[in-house]
This record gives sequence, structure tokens and C-alpha cells, in this order.
Amino acid sequence: MNVYGLIGFPLTHSFSKRYFSEKFEKEGIQNCRYELFEIREATELPSVISAQSQLKGLNVTIPHKEAVIPMLDELDPAARKIGAVNVIKVINGNKLKGYNSDYYGFRNSLIKFLGNEDPKSLKALILGTGGAAKAVIAALDDLGIPFKMVSRSGSEYLLSYEDVNATLLAEFRLIINTSPLGMYPKVDACPAIPYEFLTEKHYLFDLVYNPEETLFMKKGATQGAKTKNGLEMLHLQAEKAWEIWNS
Repeated sequence: MNVYGLIGFPLTHSFSKRYFSEKFEKEGIQNCRYELFEIREATELPSVISAQSQLKGLNVTIPHKEAVIPMLDELDPAARKIGAVNVIKVINGNKLKGYNSDYYGFRNSLIKFLGNEDPKSLKALILGTGGAAKAVIAALDDLGIPFKMVSRSGSEYLLSYEDVNATLLAEFRLIINTSPLGMYPKVDACPAIPYEFLTEKHYLFDLVYNPEETLFMKKGATQGAKTKNGLEMLHLQAEKAWEIWNS
């Protein structure tokens, strides 16, 4: 029985097990199962590997996408460039190679979301600075979309949430939430931006997919902004992960 799974903490929000279990059933993929391995620290990865002799691949979610890198034997060039890993391929039972399929999922989902809007006509605000933000940065770079990053503290290179005002929002029409704010079960949280200055010209992309409509999205939609959650991105990156594991 080939085993695939997800590491992260917490995993109460995850759709991955259901997604892959349904995929296996729907596509008649036999002798495969998908498990959740909830680990508080990325350093617990070796114990997951040693306990699962049939493990073929792992997805990696919050908060381990960067911390897991030192424990890998090899990095795909794209994952090395991005600086974050969300897919691990287990080779010959013990060799671990890291990949990033978040980039692929986000880039393709964003292009669909923007429709006829020329990406180069936009500037983006990235809310959050974790591993998922790194994949978003790589995709925006490739699409020629200038961006600024926003964090709770701010710094010489980062905006703080207090810096986000009407003038800034008039210039930056694409806003991407890469933080876990608003994710189940804490659904009444959202990034602290001045939503009253959003308009129908804004695009709000939330990498969170549970709940289906986050408070970030609801507040944007109230102002007429176009909104999208991370579910399609999840599906795209999951299929890319399956391709990586079986290549």
C-alpha cells in the first residue's frame, strides 16, 4: 500500500486527505492511501519517514514550508529559488527531495482570476511573509507584477498594516492574503487593512480555502471588489504534487 500524506500544524483546516481519497476512488487508483501527520515541529519529519515504510510523498503546509528544507537531501531548482517547499518526494524509502507546487497552482489560478485584465497593469500587496508568500513572489515576478509586502511589524523592506491607506490602495489593486488569518476555525479574523477604500477595480485573492468565503473576501465583496479563494490553487498544486510523486 503506497502511502502519501500531509505534514503541518494544525491540520484541522486541511482538505488534502479528502481531495486525494476522492481522487483515488474516482480514478480507480488502487493500493494508495493518504494520511495526515500533524507535527508541531519540522524536526519531527524523520520520525514520520521512519514510521511509514511505504511512504512515497508528502505535502507540506503551515508552518513547515521553510523549516523543513534543512532536513531534505535535495531541492528542485525552482524550490531552491523560491525558498519554500510544499511537496516532498520520498525516493527509495529514505532520500527526500523538495519541490514547490504552490507556485504552479497560484500562478495559473491568478491568471484565470484576472481574466482580460493585463497583469502588467496591476501592482500587488502581499499580506504575510511566510512560505506561501515566497511562491506568490516568484509567480508575480514571472508575470511582471510589481509588489510590496505587508507584515504586522514592518521594517525597512516591509510595509506594516498601519502603512496601508487610501492612497496606497488606489495604486495597488491586487491584494493577496498569504497569511492564515480567517482560516477555519478562526473564521471571524481577517487582515487589518482599511476595506472601506476598496472599489470594484480591486482584486482580492485569499490563499485560504476553508471557509469558502473568508471575512477578507466578504469585506472586499461588500465594496464591489472581485474575490477568489485558494481552492482552485489547492486543486492545481495537488495535481502537480501527484505528477511529481509519480514522475
